[in-house]
Amino acid sequence: MAKWDVIVIGLGGAGSAAAYHLAARGCRVLGLDQHHRVHTHGSSHGKTRIIRQAYFEHPSYVPLLRRGYELWSELEQAVDEDLFQRTGLVELGPKEGVVIPGVLRSAAEHGLAIEELSVAEVAHRWPGLAAREVHSQAQWQAVIEKDAGYLRVEACVEAHLRLAEQAAATLQHERPVRHWRATPYGVKVTTDDGVEHAERLVIAGGPWSGQLLAGLGIRLSVLRKYQYWYAPQQTGYDQRDGFPCFFHETPAGNFYGFPSIGQDGLKVARHSGGTPVETPTSPHPTDGADQSLIEDYLKAFLPGVGKHLQAQSGCYYTMTPDEHFIVDVHPDHPQIAIVAGLSGHGFKFTSVLGEIACQLALDGETTLDTSLLRIERLRQV
Repeated sequence: MAKWDVIVIGLGGAGSAAAYHLAARGCRVLGLDQHHRVHTHGSSHGKTRIIRQAYFEHPSYVPLLRRGYELWSELEQAVDEDLFQRTGLVELGPKEGVVIPGVLRSAAEHGLAIEELSVAEVAHRWPGLAAREVHSQAQWQAVIEKDAGYLRVEACVEAHLRLAEQAAATLQHERPVRHWRATPYGVKVTTDDGVEHAERLVIAGGPWSGQLLAGLGIRLSVLRKYQYWYAPQQTGYDQRDGFPCFFHETPAGNFYGFPSIGQDGLKVARHSGGTPVETPTSPHPTDGADQSLIEDYLKAFLPGVGKHLQAQSGCYYTMTPDEHFIVDVHPDHPQIAIVAGLSGHGFKFTSVLGEIACQLALDGETTLDTSLLRIERLRQV
C-alpha cells in the first residue's frame, strides 16, 4: 500500500495551493521542493504580482479568475491576513494593439466593470503617468479596472503552506526530486535521500517542469526576467496617494509595475523579452541592457520616478509555445495532474489552479472549464 495518497512536486504558488486543497479533502499529502521554504530561486517571489480579471490574453481565463478571487478572499480570512491589495490597474496602449482590444473583449463577454479613458485623462488623474510622448496620438487609449491590484506573493505561498500543514500535510523542503515513474498502483518518486510511493501525483515544478515532463514531447522554454525597485524622485507615486498598478503596451514592448509601497519603492518590470536559459540557476547575473530599457520606459511614461535604483531581483517565466497554461491530467497516466507553463502570467491564478489540480488528481476532472489549457493542443504543435 502506498504511504501517501498524493505527492506534490514543487511548493511554489501552484504547488502550495494544491497541497492545501488536497490536505483539506483529507488526503495524506507529501509536498516536495528542492529549495528552502518560500524561496527566491523560481517564479513565486518578488513581493508583488498584479491580479486582474478583464484578461486581454483570452476571455476563457475570466471564469477561472472569478473563482480565484473567491479563493483569495477565503485564504485571507483563513489566515487573518491581507494578501490582496485593490489598488486598481491602468492599462494603456494602442487602440488597435493587443492589450486594449483584449481587455475590452473580455470585459464585454463577461460583464466586467471597467472605465475607458483617453491618455490625457489618465495623466490628469495621475500626473505621474504622464506618457508625454503619446499625448497627441489619438489612437492610444487607457482602460481602468478598479477591482484589480496586487497579491503579496511570498505571503500567499506561506499562507497556503501553513494551512496545508494545519490540515496534516507533510511538507519537505530542500529535498530535490530526481525522477518519477508511473506504476500499476500509482507513482514512484525518487529523491536524493530515498523513494516515495503514492497513489497520485501533482507536478507543479515551475521552471523545472521541462525536466519533469520530458517524456511528453512538449516544448517548454524558460526565460530569465528581472524586477526593479526605484525610489521615486517626485511625489504622487505612493500607494497611499492612490497611485495604481499599471500595464503598458508600448513600441518597445510591454511593461508593468506597482505603486511605491512603504520603503520598497516603485516596482517595475518588462513583460516582453527575457533571456532564454537551459537550466534555472541563481543568483541571477545583472542585465544592463534590460535595465536601460526599463529606465527609457520610466522616462517616457513615469517621468517623475527617475533612476535611483534601490533593488533588483531575477525570476523565471516558463513559456508554452502559445503562452497559455498547461492544466490537465497526464495523457498516459490519469493518476497524475499537471500545472505547468504559466508563461509569466500565472501567479494570480494559483489559488484556483491549486483547487483544479486537486480535483484533477482525485476526481479526474474539474468543475471549471479548462479546455483552453489542455495538453493535447501542444502535442500537436
